[in-house]
Amino acid sequence: MSNRKLPLSFYRRQDVVSIAQELVGKVLCTRIGSASLTSGIITETEAYCGRGDQACHANNGTRTDRTETMYQAGGIAYIYLCYGIHHLFNVVTNAKNKADAVLIRAIQPLDGKKEMLQRRNKENINPALTAGPGRLTQALGITTGFDGTPLIANSIWIEDRQIDFGSSLVANKRVGVDYAGKDAKLPWRFYPQESKWVSQK
Repeated sequence: MSNRKLPLSFYRRQDVVSIAQELVGKVLCTRIGSASLTSGIITETEAYCGRGDQACHANNGTRTDRTETMYQAGGIAYIYLCYGIHHLFNVVTNAKNKADAVLIRAIQPLDGKKEMLQRRNKENINPALTAGPGRLTQALGITTGFDGTPLIANSIWIEDRQIDFGSSLVANKRVGVDYAGKDAKLPWRFYPQESKWVSQK
């Protein structure tokens, strides 16, 4: 098994949709405090573009305390609280001030399954553990306290372990963005057709 962190250059490319596709099959890893390594294969992503995408928090230059992280150069974590409960993990991409990001919606557990079960108060390894953006962050120990963390750090990073879902990748519309008008129909959500580790199909 090759353990290779993705370099910052991976994230700083211009096409957020391509990056969202390429992140499927990569491995999201955490080592939080004294906890052991936990990781999972990324099985579902969504792309958000800071320009002309009404579903994006930073669409057309919208800047708030929350979205400032999105305006940094690619290769850092953008983590925000949804419904006051769920910590959602996004990967900032592109150059500084472009505000593109990829939401990681689901993972398939790899390392540290026991730790993940404890964090989620679950007994069984099944999609209810990590298929869903709030579920995977809880399983991996990711909170808003890590917002802005560089993805080459030793706490949160993404590896290329040569996992390729190839032609089985499905492109579909994003979840929960009906307010975004025509942009709600953009096929910017990606997942492997045969995987059960997907939040919804």
